[in-house]
Amino acid sequence: MSSPTFPKRDPASAEFWDLRYGAHFAPWDAGKVPAQLRSLVASSAHARRVLVPGCGSAWDVRFLAESGWDVLGIDFSAEALEAARPILGPHAGHVRLHDFFAPIAEAPFDIVYERAFLCALPRRLWPSWAERVAQLVERGGVLAGFFFFAEGDKGPPFPLHSRKELDALLDPSFECVRDEAVPDSIDIFKGRERWQVWRRR
Repeated sequence: MSSPTFPKRDPASAEFWDLRYGAHFAPWDAGKVPAQLRSLVASSAHARRVLVPGCGSAWDVRFLAESGWDVLGIDFSAEALEAARPILGPHAGHVRLHDFFAPIAEAPFDIVYERAFLCALPRRLWPSWAERVAQLVERGGVLAGFFFFAEGDKGPPFPLHSRKELDALLDPSFECVRDEAVPDSIDIFKGRERWQVWRRR
C-alpha cells in the first residue's frame, strides 16, 4: 500500500503530526513496548518519576503506569493523544497536550525517556532540545532511550550522524553510561538505532 500524500508542513508544528495521526499513518509506532525499556523498569529498585516527550499513541506510557511508575506523557499533537486514548484506557490521565519546550510543573524528573522524539525534531531545534533535557532531568537522573543514527539530513526521522554529534549536544550536562544494540527495532529504525542511558551530572 502506498503512503498517503500530505500537504507540506514543518515537522516542528503540531499540524504536521495531526495530519499523520488523523490519517492513521504512523510507521514510527511500534505498537509494543521495547525490551530494553522493560529491562530498565525491571532493574530499578523502586518506582521512578518519568517524562515521555512526544508520547504519541503512548504504549510506553501505559506500560510505565501499569508498572507503578509516576509517568507523564506529553505531546503537542491533539490527534496523537486521540490515538492514545483507547490504548491508555484507565491510564489516560497520565498524558497531556503540552509543548516540550514550555514549562512543566512536575519537573525535574528522575528519567526522561527518549523514543523517536529527537529524530522527529528538525535538526535546527536539537541544541534547544539538549538544553531543555538538561533542565528536565534532575542531577543524578538519566536520559534513557533510543537514538537513531544514519546518513543524510532528510526526515523525519532526522538522523544523528555519529555518536560524536550526540556527545557534543549532551556534553557537559550528561555522560553516557550505557550504549547497546537494539534487538527488536521496527523496520524504519532497524540496524540504525542504539539504546543509550545518559546520566545527568
